Amino acid sequence: MPPVVRLLVAGIAGVLLMLAPAAAPAAQPAGGPAPGAPGDDPGYLPADKSGVVTSTTTDSKAWATVQKEGGLGEIFYPDLGTPSARALRFVVADRAGRGATAGNVSTRLLYAKSLTYSQTQADPGGRWKLTTIYTTDPSRAAVLADVRFSVRGKGRFTPYALYEPTLSNTRDDDTATTRPGGVLAAGDGTSASALVARPAFAATSNGYRGTSDGDADLADGRMDWQYTSAGPGAVVQTAQLAFDRLGHATLALGFGADAGSALDVARQSLSRPFVLTLARYVRGWHDYVDGLKDAPASLRSADQRRLYRVSAMVLAASEDKTHRGAYVASPTMPWIWGKEKPSGPYHLVWSRDLYQIATALIADGDTAGANRALDFLFDVQQKPDGSFPQNSKVDGTPVWGGLQLDEVAFPIVLAHQLGRDDAATWSHVKRAADFLLGFQQDGHTAPWSPQDRWENQDGYSPATIASEIAGLVCAADIAKANGDTASADRYLATADDWQAKVKAWTVTTNGPYSAGPYFLRLTKDGNPNAGTTYKIGDSGPSAADQRTVVDPSFLDLVRLGVLPADDPAIVNSLGVIDAQLGVRTDRGLFWHRASFDGYGEKRDGSPWEFGLPDDSRITLGRAWPLLNGERGEYEIASGDTGGAGTQLDAMTNAAGPGDMLPEQVWDDQPPSGQPGFEPGTPTFSATPLAWTHAQYVRLAWDLQDGAVSEQPAVVAQRYAKTK
Repeated sequence: MPPVVRLLVAGIAGVLLMLAPAAAPAAQPAGGPAPGAPGDDPGYLPADKSGVVTSTTTDSKAWATVQKEGGLGEIFYPDLGTPSARALRFVVADRAGRGATAGNVSTRLLYAKSLTYSQTQADPGGRWKLTTIYTTDPSRAAVLADVRFSVRGKGRFTPYALYEPTLSNTRDDDTATTRPGGVLAAGDGTSASALVARPAFAATSNGYRGTSDGDADLADGRMDWQYTSAGPGAVVQTAQLAFDRLGHATLALGFGADAGSALDVARQSLSRPFVLTLARYVRGWHDYVDGLKDAPASLRSADQRRLYRVSAMVLAASEDKTHRGAYVASPTMPWIWGKEKPSGPYHLVWSRDLYQIATALIADGDTAGANRALDFLFDVQQKPDGSFPQNSKVDGTPVWGGLQLDEVAFPIVLAHQLGRDDAATWSHVKRAADFLLGFQQDGHTAPWSPQDRWENQDGYSPATIASEIAGLVCAADIAKANGDTASADRYLATADDWQAKVKAWTVTTNGPYSAGPYFLRLTKDGNPNAGTTYKIGDSGPSAADQRTVVDPSFLDLVRLGVLPADDPAIVNSLGVIDAQLGVRTDRGLFWHRASFDGYGEKRDGSPWEFGLPDDSRITLGRAWPLLNGERGEYEIASGDTGGAGTQLDAMTNAAGPGDMLPEQVWDDQPPSGQPGFEPGTPTFSATPLAWTHAQYVRLAWDLQDGAVSEQPAVVAQRYAKTK
């Protein structure tokens, strides 16, 4: 048992021995069904999370996100693609008639090698403090909250729990009831939850969100309603917490196929002392981290070492526990995605994101996880024609219908990185490589792709072409290992042809940003000197000249070994990117992902949404910290380890509470700079984003090794001549 766990057990167990017997639940007054059906549906909570909580065991099919504003956000069950609760949060009511509040909220990682979070909610006037430790039960699908409450002036302040079920990823069809013993049960006919406490709740109620829920009831600081049922609809369950004489209570939220099984799960979790469950949870994460490679010496500060470990754990926590190898992009639903039914698309599996995650797993020493990812890609996601869906559920069911050729190529590269050249793997690789060679759509052939990596444009993309070339060269190597020299020759001939033409397709020599050559985000027609226009989307220009649209994605040509780092077009393009997309903040230099990008919050900070008018620029894509990782990898390839270290510093500074790395950070555009919108800090975008955490892990190791760890040597030796 790790020393920190022994101390935890010794300290808290001693306190438990002094606890008075649990107080009996207060009598539940007669009540009836709640009024106000069906309730409001505002969607899921903001995506800027402060933590992710899940056990390392596969028996515990529950994940919880820690909400920056207090309490838990979305809770996932029975898989990581199914949010089954919107929130489990705590408020403290002032019975002097001043309503209920979460207070000032702060969240911290409790142990360096465990996804265990402690959250403190405090009265601004110092009159009360509520501290909660969150965990999941390693043995079953239950979430636990251990609460301690201290107050000055007893009798005036009362804590309440508000639980918002969204079982089966639906938010408007749940039924909520109170059962004997102060049990709050909810169900939708497909799955169920049960919320119990020790000591038992003093009072409970069931209501409809926005009309008869706890927020409405506690507006006067008192719990006046004790409705025994609500639903079907958008329901909220409210419970008055009871505490032992030391101000301590434990809540267990269990899930199951029906109310009875959910209640059994919750009661089994509650029957075991919280400290023992927490100890087993912490030990699981300690064992996982200790099984990885030691953290690289390139991490120069305690903050970097902690963020590195958290990043490794976030990647592990992003894997589904039923469909092994299915790592989701993020356990969040930013902006309007949280209002979709069903919600998405971040808690889906994307071939490209899975490649990014798996290469980081290889770097940190979790090759078993990387191999499971490849097995999922080939055995579950891959289509009969060899292609891959734009994204899928964790069970492999395709969701969106787009096609991105980098998502076809990356699994091949990953197979090569893992040294998988057996006959079974070769059969999958051959189908994917043959698909690339035979692809045709609307008169186009590869390397033209129906979508680039930012998913809203077709054309000749430097990044996509880089992955296709690398994929074909890796496929040729695997083909040779299986005696198929004819396929190997075809793949290499095509890769050589595309490598010779990539700059002719994507580098302009007459664009407005430089007298020298520079890479474009993409070209529609393979003619980078033509003034071809296209619609950007996301409230951007309706007719942007392709020579005015740049992004940093061309760096994949270096990362994957297709071009050398000192290629003149690469070097000149860096200055263009810095001038056009760079954002200088006190936390570091960051970059927007592309010219005129509108995938981000509106200028007033409100959520991004669909269907905004072209040319309005209502929404603004903010800066992406994962691009710092890509720039750092380029700088390592060019021999500038100091520059790469600066990129790692910027990524470290971009982390939010709980060491969560975001998809985007606030830039230099409105509302940035206003209170609550500090440049270089997380926006309301997907946080944590697994891709960003993966990039952090990879960059740390690349700095340590002085080389780009995921660069296929067989590609670099053929084209970039790097050793």
